[in-house]
Amino acid sequence: MPLSLRATARLALTLLLAHCALLTANAQAPKTYSSSEILQGLQKLDVLGSVMYIAAHPDDENTRLLAYLANGRHLETSYLSLTRGDGGQDLIGPELREQLGVIRTQELLAARRIDGAHQFFTRANDFGFSKTSAEALSVWDHEQVLSDVVWVIRQRRPDVLITRFPPDARAGHGHHQASAILAAEAFDAAGDPKRFPEQLKFVQPWQPKRLYWNTGSFFVKPGENMDGYLNLDAGGYNALLGQSYGEIAAHSRSQHRSQGFGSAAQRGEAIEYFQFVKGTPAKTDLFEGIDQTWNRVPGGAAIGKMVDEVIRKYDASNPSASVAGLSKVYEALFRLRMGAKDLFWLDEKLTTITTLLQACSGIYVEATVNEPTLASNGEASVTYEILNRSALPIKLNKVRLTKSFFPGDRITITLDDPQLDSKQTAELSPGKRVTGTLPISGFTNALISQPYWLREPGSVGMYKFSEPESDFTSISHFVRSMPENAPVASVSFSYAVKGEPLYYFAAAPVQYKHTDPVLGELYEPLVVVPPVMVNIPAARAYVFADQQPKQVPVTLRAGQAGVAGSLALQVPSGWQAEPATVAFNLKNKDDEQTINFTLRPLAGAAEGKSELRAVATVGGQPYSRGIQTIAYPHIPTQTLFPEAVSPLVRLRVARGHTKTIGYIMGAGDEVPEALRQLGYAVTLLNPATDLTAAHLARYDAVVLGVRAYNVLDRLKTQQPELLKYVENGGTMLVQYVVNRGTVLPQIGPYPLTLSNNRITVENTPVTFGKPSVPVLTEPNRLTPQDFDQGWVQEQGLYYPSSWDAHYQPVIISHDPGEADQQSAILVAPYGKGRYIYTGLSLFRELPAGVPGAFRILANLVESNGK
Repeated sequence: MPLSLRATARLALTLLLAHCALLTANAQAPKTYSSSEILQGLQKLDVLGSVMYIAAHPDDENTRLLAYLANGRHLETSYLSLTRGDGGQDLIGPELREQLGVIRTQELLAARRIDGAHQFFTRANDFGFSKTSAEALSVWDHEQVLSDVVWVIRQRRPDVLITRFPPDARAGHGHHQASAILAAEAFDAAGDPKRFPEQLKFVQPWQPKRLYWNTGSFFVKPGENMDGYLNLDAGGYNALLGQSYGEIAAHSRSQHRSQGFGSAAQRGEAIEYFQFVKGTPAKTDLFEGIDQTWNRVPGGAAIGKMVDEVIRKYDASNPSASVAGLSKVYEALFRLRMGAKDLFWLDEKLTTITTLLQACSGIYVEATVNEPTLASNGEASVTYEILNRSALPIKLNKVRLTKSFFPGDRITITLDDPQLDSKQTAELSPGKRVTGTLPISGFTNALISQPYWLREPGSVGMYKFSEPESDFTSISHFVRSMPENAPVASVSFSYAVKGEPLYYFAAAPVQYKHTDPVLGELYEPLVVVPPVMVNIPAARAYVFADQQPKQVPVTLRAGQAGVAGSLALQVPSGWQAEPATVAFNLKNKDDEQTINFTLRPLAGAAEGKSELRAVATVGGQPYSRGIQTIAYPHIPTQTLFPEAVSPLVRLRVARGHTKTIGYIMGAGDEVPEALRQLGYAVTLLNPATDLTAAHLARYDAVVLGVRAYNVLDRLKTQQPELLKYVENGGTMLVQYVVNRGTVLPQIGPYPLTLSNNRITVENTPVTFGKPSVPVLTEPNRLTPQDFDQGWVQEQGLYYPSSWDAHYQPVIISHDPGEADQQSAILVAPYGKGRYIYTGLSLFRELPAGVPGAFRILANLVESNGK
């Protein structure tokens, strides 16, 4: 029976839209495939098996095992990270919290593009280091996170689940422990139709065969006999990829640059060990007893033979010769799907074949715009291109533009779409290129380019987001498991090969393409922006210790031409902003205008922390979001739209003798701005030229930024100069240093041993060991409340575990149920000056506007040995 063209088009469109929804918004040149990569893809087409690795954070995953499973065993391999890593530290810049989570999300995606696995997340927010699973599961919504894990298992249907961590204290971090607990709970719940039945409108219950823990040297005792564990060698060499799985893994793991995880390649045997947790135990292989052939699909045996034939006849010098065989597989799959009840593997493989057909046919497609941004109510023209780089005659049938969707939108898809270039039909002879244009407009929400998990306010432990409604159930719940936004728009191309009745589809995200004079051709995601953006300086808390006014600069940026309106500062009662409103008129797109407001506290201004907000009004519509670009060479450029708000702090804080401060930036932080808010004159020092005792002598105090002794090699040679500065009467404040990877063995004038000790409960009570010591009394008399009221995420980290008697502990605190820790602040007189080490998380508290943190900082930088 001949296939209905309209039916196949409808089905192909459904699969295409699902594929488009899974396209990522990251900026990359259109993907092309080598002959060996195509053969690797064909071999994977012949395997119907799936595995999922589960852990808590970006960089927890075992990239070598993922590379082996995805490329050596040809399995559909996934990594489910419960969080996006928002609560970690940042080795490459000042980004924290949500911004860091965006970076680490992209680092995971960069890693997956290398090792071949897929990436998924839950709604859990990394709220910082946790010492117990009980704390983690109480801060998270246990049931919601479990629901998300179950959802991804039901969607991806892994035969085997693998955890990185055990469910107990051996895992260390409470999030690690919780990831193993949730994996075990989800193993049972995913196959139970009574658990999370609301999901069954979109997916079916799924019971994995077994759950194993991927154990190793981190968790076993030295010399422990590993013979009782299941094991496999993940160190093999893949000739098609030209690398061993250890080499692939090193490249993949090295994408986690924000965490300092650059890795050396390992070659040769690499044994991975597994401990049984749940399900059916395996005797020799993780996947024994699981049919991973086409026989697992009813009616699939014949298709398996067809795939085997395509592989057998594959000619690496002429991949287009495989198109005829792949077309037969494609048609057979379509026919089988029409009467099938279980569509999972059929749809998976139809998507795979679509990609292989494009690769073998030499079809190159792209869709670009000539500007990187488009206003939400604006219009643009998309230029598309399709090129036939094979010897096959190709017929282009239709070109269609599909826009992304926003939560709350209703998605209705028809075959007759106005954003369709149906007139663009052409014969694509070998080497022929066809171009055209399509209009793009009609974005009704200015936040469509905001990372979807940041569009709505969440909680400390959970992100919150809504999902769109759709006529296609396979699309409407993609958002829950997508690692990032779909592209703003994509262009699909319908084409036929050799006049066959079936049409195939290729898709390209709409991107901004430009040429850099140094880097060459570059691609960036098209970003939808508000008509006007309102920026307040990032990470700045405005601090008022007296009645003196301060300037608040607000920068407006036009998302489109001809934006006019008014700008105002919204401040709490007891504060005055002048002028009350300012008119603006931005004539050209991307024009900027900075407006300075004068802000002062009045007599009725309450002490403590509040908030100011900048609001632009255009045509009666308020806009209060700015634009933030995160650009690093190892990830695609990311664009965020943060609220135009800043902490507003009214407090009593005094400055003593210190007036000038030299700041040595480490990994990156916003502490210099906090010092300026307190009235200090701050100079950022150049480690290459400024770290001599003679140069440092001009400053009353010298402050080293977070992780300076981890990232600044210059400190190896200049440490004696820094200590000479202290000896001559200077104050030197060193902020936290990670206990591994320091550039020299001792960071102070006397021995101290760094550790991973920390206080994770941010508001844990503090007591003073010696309340009269100068660092607690001058120039401000500190109270225990300065150290715990309003603090965020943690109190401190990387506290020394032991120290020389010259160091004087200052404060005492502990997490619930633990022993006292006394090394949050260590002060050592040295010569005429003083050396201070602090693990207090000032780098978080100051940008958050925590009043006590400013008072503490003023005391820590006090000079003259006080």
